[in-house]
Amino acid sequence: MFKMRVMSSVYRCFSPFPLQHFMVALMTITLLAGAARAQTADEIKTFTLANGMQVVSIPDHRAPVVTHMVWYKVGAADEEPGKSGLAHFLEHLMFKGTSAIAPGEFSKIIARNGGQDNAFTSQDYTGYYQRIARDRLELVMKMEADRMINLRLRDEDVLPERDVILEERRMRIDNDPGSRLGEQVSAALYLAHPYGKPIIGWENEIARLTRADALEFYQKYYTPNNAILVVAGDITAEDLKPLAEKYYGSIKVRTKIGPRLRPREPKPQAERRVILRDKKVRQPNLRRSYLTSAYATAAKGEAEALSVLSEILGQGATSRLYRELIVKRKIAASAGAYYSGTSLDSGSFILYGVPNPGIDIHEVERGIDEVVAKILKKGVTKKEIEHAKRILISDNIYSRDSQSSMARMFGAALTTGQSVRDVLEWPKRIEAVTVAQVNAAARKFLKAENSVTGLLLPEKPAKGAGQEAMK
Repeated sequence: MFKMRVMSSVYRCFSPFPLQHFMVALMTITLLAGAARAQTADEIKTFTLANGMQVVSIPDHRAPVVTHMVWYKVGAADEEPGKSGLAHFLEHLMFKGTSAIAPGEFSKIIARNGGQDNAFTSQDYTGYYQRIARDRLELVMKMEADRMINLRLRDEDVLPERDVILEERRMRIDNDPGSRLGEQVSAALYLAHPYGKPIIGWENEIARLTRADALEFYQKYYTPNNAILVVAGDITAEDLKPLAEKYYGSIKVRTKIGPRLRPREPKPQAERRVILRDKKVRQPNLRRSYLTSAYATAAKGEAEALSVLSEILGQGATSRLYRELIVKRKIAASAGAYYSGTSLDSGSFILYGVPNPGIDIHEVERGIDEVVAKILKKGVTKKEIEHAKRILISDNIYSRDSQSSMARMFGAALTTGQSVRDVLEWPKRIEAVTVAQVNAAARKFLKAENSVTGLLLPEKPAKGAGQEAMK
């Protein structure tokens, strides 16, 4: 969870990474100078404004810089049926101006003041952030609070932006076979739950989104009682509180926010396979997703056990998949696993493999099956567990050395049912994971009926192709 692996997310800006890996890119650690420091519960302060907006202060006084983030507890999984992509659409439109800021000026103002800003959408939350000098914090708070209540949308701004998103989808999904496979695997994994919808939306539904749709979504969900403010950097809670009350505390609640009720996923009954062929594919690959619990829904110790299992099974040169498929058998160019558990309702455990040239993808799949079967039959060892724990805990500690990573870590957790204490105590919970817990988690979730296996293959040659060349 807090090794920076979370559900995929869509950025407003263009990125060279596939859609399925955006949130991993979002959470990538950029270490600042100096030794890693682990904040304590006494240092990290949280309070709630009178209008229901939660505020979190994360101190880091090594440089006069702050990361300011506003997280809304709404994402793609909260959209009405038939309106996929609406959360991401509104994220784009939040930069179209207010009565005080002209369309397109928000980011320019941030840049003129030496800062950086962006936004992102996931299945469970939408976030907006600015990284800027401490003496400019009040400016960004004023601007962010302004667009929470004063967004102005005109068709001349909305409709072209819809076209931008359609082009974004064509570039990132439709023209990328790997992203298309990931989208299809997710759609097959969730039979009822809206996590099966792509965050960016289906093309035919994006094309029908309107200004009225965006405004209705904005009025319903962009209200202070559905938002969390996280500020990390050169500030204390005592300094932040009056600013938060001045700019956000005065905003009136627009709507009462009830429980986030979503369809429940039925118990999986059958193993599923998705095969995508594309002429752009030069190297086949495999992606398998198992439906699991998430940190917010798992039994005690279960999600932590899945994190440890992913390290043992598929992270790094000491993992079982690497040693067996890459080093010993030499059939795979890459192979691994990861656990995506920071979500509100459910998680997923991912396995992947790419064959070496001349090796059939099905041989790699058999190799993965054999590695998994061995774990299910014989279990993991105490030595593997201890090694995995050391890596997970050290990665977590180093991630706390970046104020932006800290802000994102807490925001993602707080919008998906976790608490500040859950984040801070995660290393202790990882340390407490036992061999029995990891083996139990593997046997509970790594079942064929829990899975969807996706194969990305080259396009089949047309019947009779090549015969003319042979004459």
